[in-house]
Amino acid sequence: MFELERITAGYDRRHPVVRDASLSLAPGESVGLLGPSGCGKSTLARVAALLHRPDAGRVRIDGRPAGGWRHRAPREQRTAVGVVFQQPRLAADPRLTLHDLIAEPLRATGRRAEAPARVAALAAEVGLGGDLLGRRPHEVSDGQLQRACLARALTLRPRWLVCDEMTAMLDASTTAALVAVVEDYRRAEGAGLLAVGHDRVLLERWCDRTVDWDEITSADAGAGSRAG
Repeated sequence: MFELERITAGYDRRHPVVRDASLSLAPGESVGLLGPSGCGKSTLARVAALLHRPDAGRVRIDGRPAGGWRHRAPREQRTAVGVVFQQPRLAADPRLTLHDLIAEPLRATGRRAEAPARVAALAAEVGLGGDLLGRRPHEVSDGQLQRACLARALTLRPRWLVCDEMTAMLDASTTAALVAVVEDYRRAEGAGLLAVGHDRVLLERWCDRTVDWDEITSADAGAGSRAG
């Protein structure tokens, strides 16, 4: 199970973005979290991805409490969660080629030798031609860069995926393609998925179940938030 238990989080303890939020998903399950812009759902997604320490509450991954945040998280937990953000240009190092962007998690975990084969396989899965792998972010479209960011999220074969508004900046055909990649991966690996967004039609078609923001957290928590 992946569990968020009574999470309170934000960027100023006096004014939390998220207050008392609880949500869980099972291995292989896809859950859509619906909420309007500014409600705090992106902050909760960052907590789920072990990228933002909550002020209160607990994250449990496979039955174990999170042991740290960002680079201080235990490697086993850090690599168990793959995350794709809404804005690929903010999530990608502009100095890296797409090949190196996808291979980044392998280098960070001392598995550089696996990179050529793994990057080639993932590039094919997400629909990136080999001619694009030598390009840098400014040389490709938003859709192509988001394909690379999704491939990066899958590189270490995570057991859990967090997709935070992954398709918000994409056209319909690219959205459909990337959702299909995630679903193929989820079925093949038995991974759980938390898909965060505000498009009810998309999430209800994509996920096994959807929950509204006000079902999981105090309704007034998002007032004055700085992240969606």
